[in-house]
This record gives sequence, C-alpha cells and structure tokens, in this order.
Amino acid sequence: MYGIDKFLEAVKNDKFIEGHEVLEEGWKELKRYPDRLDESKILKGLINGSTAIALKLKGKDKGAKTVWATFEKYRPLIWSVVCKNSLKYKEAQKLLDEKYKLYM
Repeated sequence: MYGIDKFLEAVKNDKFIEGHEVLEEGWKELKRYPDRLDESKILKGLINGSTAIALKLKGKDKGAKTVWATFEKYRPLIWSVVCKNSLKYKEAQKLLDEKYKLYM
C-alpha cells in the first residue's frame, strides 16, 4: 500500500530515483486527509531520503545534504505514528540509513 513494498525493493537495489517515484502517488493521496497527514509526512521523508542519495551519486553534494535534512526532519514520525505500515516504514528508515553510510 502506498508503494512502500516497491520503495523497499528499489532502495535495496540502489534505484533511488525509482524509490522516490513509487511513493509519490501515495504521499499525494495521504496528504489530502487531515487524519493521515503525519503518515503522508513519513512518505515525504522517505522520498527525500531516497532523493538525497540519488543526488549524492550524481555528485550534487550540497543538494544531497539539504534534501537529507528533510528526511531527518520527518524521521521521528516513523517511530511515533502507529499505522498499518509502521513496520515497513521502520524497515525503510533502516535501509536508507545503511545506504547513507555507504554512499554519503
């Protein structure tokens, strides 16, 4: 749901732009609902985490740091928001952190 499974697969395979794309529709859908706003921010954060790594790999260090900061901004929501995909969001955060250490 909301592309999280495809996101996990894309990031595992270093397809960071694809990771961004598969969550974008879910993010846009969720942000329309006030009671799901925090979950939409989780998706926004994950999108930004994936985008930051893609920017780094393209040699855009400054942009990568700026976009990663947005991921960091929304990181706490992954642990405080309880929803159907909570475990997958935590898995996505762990995976992005691993890729961050590898590439950033």
